[in-house]
Amino acid sequence: MRVVMGQFDATRGDVEANLARMDELITTSGADLVVFPELYLTGYHARDEHQRLAETLDGPHVQQVAAAAKASGATVVFGMPERDPKRRGIVYNSSVVARPDGTVDSYRKWSLPNFGPFEERMFFGHGDRLPVFDTPVGRLGLLICYDIFFPEICKAYAIQGADILVCISASPTTSRYLFTALATARAIENACAFIYCNLVGSQIQLTFWGGSHIVGPRGEVTVQGPAYDEAIVEGEIDLKEIELSRPLRPTVRDTRREAFELIRDLF
Repeated sequence: MRVVMGQFDATRGDVEANLARMDELITTSGADLVVFPELYLTGYHARDEHQRLAETLDGPHVQQVAAAAKASGATVVFGMPERDPKRRGIVYNSSVVARPDGTVDSYRKWSLPNFGPFEERMFFGHGDRLPVFDTPVGRLGLLICYDIFFPEICKAYAIQGADILVCISASPTTSRYLFTALATARAIENACAFIYCNLVGSQIQLTFWGGSHIVGPRGEVTVQGPAYDEAIVEGEIDLKEIELSRPLRPTVRDTRREAFELIRDLF
């Protein structure tokens, strides 16, 4: 399976410009899976503009991505502010998956950072589901940036049978080595392939470091994008390797339900 990541600098607030770059990569890459960073459609630091720029999954820009996915035969994962039609005024930091059959789903960011330069709880609602999505490229578990620090999220996906964990990110340079280490850890502990796609460029006080990469189920980095520069990062994932890796280190099989019950009781 061929994976292409658009490690791009998003133009803050300019959905049409960002969408045009997405459309070009989706339709010309020939990839099975195309991934773009966190909130790429609007830019990460759109702040109050997220409320205006957000749309539902049947909105025009989402449907334009879905049409590109259908035309190219690719599965596409990208970040955007999502409006919930049933909860007026609530916007989510979402990772959207568009399949080649035209169907669209979303994962809403579970862990919203609100410290230092991050102020996501001011603009977004918390997600409350950890779904695994069936796609032509395998079963996908989606996470967004800060989610990577919480191993229970990826474990929940692995228990549900996820083959590939896809983390879209807006990680600044100060967190560079943390994300590299955690992507490897999440792949190893769940015997899954791990895709990490990060922004580059600067928005307000943040400089994003890029470094998009793929980690195999045994912890090997199979492709590594450059730091700080825009790039189209290409790699391969072999689902058979994931299937073979799980019996060799059966961490998912050996996960004990009691641990989750104990954690629940502690809260």
